[in-house]
Amino acid sequence: MTVFPFSMTTPARFTPALPPSTEVVVIGGGVMGVMTAHFLARAGVRVVLCEKGRIAAEQSSRNWGWIRQQGRDLAELPIMMESLSIWQDLSQRVGPDLGFRQEGVLYLARTEAEMAGFQDWRDQARGLGLCCDLKTGVEVSAMIPDHRAPWQGGLFTASDARAEPRFAVPLLAGLAVDGGAVLIEDCAVRALDRAGGRIVGVLTEKGRIACDQVVLAGGAWSSLLLAREGVALPQLSVLASVAATAPLPQVFAGNAADDRFAFRRRADGGYTLAPGSAHDFHIGPSAFRHFAAYLPTLRKDWRSTRFRAAAPAGFPDAWGTPRHWSADDRSPFEDQRILSPRPNLRALAAAAAEFGRAFPRIGAPPLVQTWGGMIDTLPDLVPVIDRIAAVPGLVVATGLSGHGFGIGPGLGRVVADLVLGNPLGHDLSRFRFGRFSDGTGVRPGPTL
Repeated sequence: MTVFPFSMTTPARFTPALPPSTEVVVIGGGVMGVMTAHFLARAGVRVVLCEKGRIAAEQSSRNWGWIRQQGRDLAELPIMMESLSIWQDLSQRVGPDLGFRQEGVLYLARTEAEMAGFQDWRDQARGLGLCCDLKTGVEVSAMIPDHRAPWQGGLFTASDARAEPRFAVPLLAGLAVDGGAVLIEDCAVRALDRAGGRIVGVLTEKGRIACDQVVLAGGAWSSLLLAREGVALPQLSVLASVAATAPLPQVFAGNAADDRFAFRRRADGGYTLAPGSAHDFHIGPSAFRHFAAYLPTLRKDWRSTRFRAAAPAGFPDAWGTPRHWSADDRSPFEDQRILSPRPNLRALAAAAAEFGRAFPRIGAPPLVQTWGGMIDTLPDLVPVIDRIAAVPGLVVATGLSGHGFGIGPGLGRVVADLVLGNPLGHDLSRFRFGRFSDGTGVRPGPTL
């Protein structure tokens, strides 16, 4: 069994000289940052993206590879529908290596209560123009022949898609560079440079870049940099464990999941396999600080979380990770260039066993590769996409809560227009930064 290949031994692809100035600096080289840089460059803006390690080496290459509209928070859904059309265009421009295929997403229900939840979400999504269908148990059996799972039915969105995340985001980074964006790996941003409170640049390990605006798209690291700048964001991270199987007979061409396991057909003939809804959470100082904000979500979905005593050294919310540092000193971002947590092998073995029970003709599949990823999440499971009033010139795009790979291109377009002051085409009130402090109350998004 092998582990995830991205590491600091992976040769850097993007190594231009640090420019002294630009118009916008994007912090973070995941799908959110890459697509924001892409759309800014396409609009003729001078943009520099700084990545502390390797482009897409963290969660943007470690996710399931789903590009789904199904199950989204209804405020996300219109942006996700736009994002799907952008994926279609990107696939035409980049080619088959992107791995983009529209084979649909199928959620599977073991209980009537789950089916009722599916129906409620479908009825609301149809009001926004999404075509999705409830499937009976007989119809599910026609879609997935030879299964032996006690599925009562399912929810299916035929237009949903997938891509190969390990290849997709690096390819999109190349597209951004071709369009004029400057991407720099091995370049951690240590601090924001401000004059009179307003952003006038960023201070990186390689030197200063003057700029007027900054987009923080740092994923699991965003709240750590914000805290250094005096901005409190109740963002935490959860560990998601994923595996790749050896090549298997095809059981379903699209993406499917129930509450016990999830799978996606891979280009190599195997499946990406993961626990259906379970994840691990390392308890750190921010967990205590933001406990009250997360209570509504914990009450709703606490059974899917496995609690661990402490994060490994160097992780964003580890007990020993510095919260304050000088811009002249080495930062936590340089100490942990790539966040590569150990996966929960027991959870992955359980998912493989459930797969084998559902498909006894195949049995529990051999896992040839395993990996973990840290998902940046917020109390209501939807992101913050907003300007920060206390730091003029700063836009935050973080907390994508495991939904970022699919919606990244659409949000990249939205964030680029937010930076430019253009019409956004979508209502972002659900994603405002101040919702955690203005008395609104936490309203958790769907956990479908």
